[in-house]
Amino acid sequence: MNFTGTIWRPPYEAWSALLQVTAGCTHHKCKFCTLYEDVPFKFRMSPMDEIESDLKELSELTPKATRLFLTGANPFVLNTQRLKEIAYLSKQYLPKLTSIGCFARITDITPKTIDELKELRATGYNRVTIGVETGDDEALAFMNKGYDSQDIIEQCGKLGEANIEYNIFYLTGIYGAGKSAEGVKNTAEVFNRLAPKIIGASMLTVFPESELYSEILRGSWHEENETEKLEEMKLLIKSLDINVHFAALGASNLLNIQGKLPRDKTALTAAIDELISTFGEDRLREYRTSLRQL
Repeated sequence: MNFTGTIWRPPYEAWSALLQVTAGCTHHKCKFCTLYEDVPFKFRMSPMDEIESDLKELSELTPKATRLFLTGANPFVLNTQRLKEIAYLSKQYLPKLTSIGCFARITDITPKTIDELKELRATGYNRVTIGVETGDDEALAFMNKGYDSQDIIEQCGKLGEANIEYNIFYLTGIYGAGKSAEGVKNTAEVFNRLAPKIIGASMLTVFPESELYSEILRGSWHEENETEKLEEMKLLIKSLDINVHFAALGASNLLNIQGKLPRDKTALTAAIDELISTFGEDRLREYRTSLRQL
C-alpha cells in the first residue's frame, strides 16, 4: 500500500478500509495545523495506476470491505470526474463496497454543482468529514481557514440537497483566552442551521512548529487554559438545538465522551464537570503538554 506521512482518519472511520488518493493539503495555511508537516510536499494527487495497485492489494487484505475512506487532508478537492473514476475502480476490486468517505474542506464543495454532488452520491460518496472548526468569522479569519460562516452554511446546504451526509469537526479553544463565550454563540447560530450526522470535537493543542505558536510568542494571541476549553465545550453542547451525535474522541481530549443531542446534554456536561473537579487545571495542562502528536 502507498501511504505518505502520518495517516489521519476520524475515530469513527476505524473500521473503514483506507486508500490514499491524495497526500498533503491543498490549503496548508491554517495557523494551528501541523498534521501534514511530515509530508515532503504541499499536495499530491495519486496516479490512477498507483490507486489501482493499492486497490488490488486491498482486495486481498479486506475483500469484504463495505466502507472505504480516502486518505489525505482533502481528497474531495478532486474534480467530479476523477472522484467518479476512483469510485468505479474501487467497486471493481471491492464488490461489496457501499460507501466512500473522506476529509473535505468547505472550499472543495464550492466549485461542484448540485448535479455533480448528486452524481457523486450515486457513485457511493457519503458521510464526508469537514473540519469547519468553528462558525465564528473572527476566528475563521485569524486562523486562515479560507472561508467564512456563510460559506459553511451554503456549502453544507448543497451537500444536504444532494443527499450527501456529512460530519463536521469543532476545534475547542480556537477563539483564544476570553473570547469563547462570543465565539460559541456565533458558532451555535451556524451549527444550528446545519444537519451534520456527527459533530466531532477536538481540543486545540499548540505545537511549536505551528504558526499559531509564533503568534503566541509575539503576544498577538493568548491560549485558553484547559479548564476554559472544557467550559467552552460545555457551552457549545448546551447551545446546540439540533439532533446530532456529539463525539469528543481522540488523543486531544483527555476525556472521551459521546452521546446524542439534545437527549444527552445533561450527561455530557456532567462528565465534563467531573473531569474538571477531579483533575484540576495543573493536571489537565500536564496532559496537554505531554502530547507529542495527535
